[in-house]
Amino acid sequence: MSKILIVDDEEDIAELISDVLEDIGYKTHIVNDGISAINEVQNTKYDLILLDIMMPNISGIETCAKIRDIVSCPIIFVTAKNNLEDKINGLNIGADDYITKPFETSELIARVKAHLRRENRNIEVKSKIIKIGDIEINKENYEVKKENKKVMLSTKEFELLSYLMENAGKVLSKEEIYNSVWQTEYGDIGTVAVNIKSLRKKLDPNEEYIITIWGLGYKFVKVAKNV
Repeated sequence: MSKILIVDDEEDIAELISDVLEDIGYKTHIVNDGISAINEVQNTKYDLILLDIMMPNISGIETCAKIRDIVSCPIIFVTAKNNLEDKINGLNIGADDYITKPFETSELIARVKAHLRRENRNIEVKSKIIKIGDIEINKENYEVKKENKKVMLSTKEFELLSYLMENAGKVLSKEEIYNSVWQTEYGDIGTVAVNIKSLRKKLDPNEEYIITIWGLGYKFVKVAKNV
């Protein structure tokens, strides 16, 4: 369930927006000023923020600039200020869209859904790409790069590298690796060490990333020693 922060000093409008969005399945939280919004996003993750511009103490523009340093989610201004300069300022400061009061609830819903769909697609793309240090893998096209140069791996080497990078920072036993990557209880567990040796030769000759933890297994470090 997507979580939406509503920032508006007009409580009636904030409640209306909240009711409309919760009726279609979103979870909402309301704050009535910019300072509260800044504090809120420091402690809670939101999928989208609806932000008024004309608020006391600190404007929506200032609020947007401050929270954009904290969050990457879509920010939509919902405001009575509708001149072109205000829109440009809002977009330049980090907002993603602009809805003018008074608005049709159908338009609000459509824009919220559109931005959440786009954000979900971006997250999906990012989840298919893992980059640690100067090693990057794309799980969609089985592509591997080291320092932005393609490196050819076998399918099993790629699956092994993916598993190690997905579990970066964790010590993984040979048994865990074998069962997860080869997905069989039968076979030679020594094949793990053989494939680790091959990966190191192609990607990590100085053993900066794939570390042997003697007596336990292997660990792909989150930050390479010399990167």
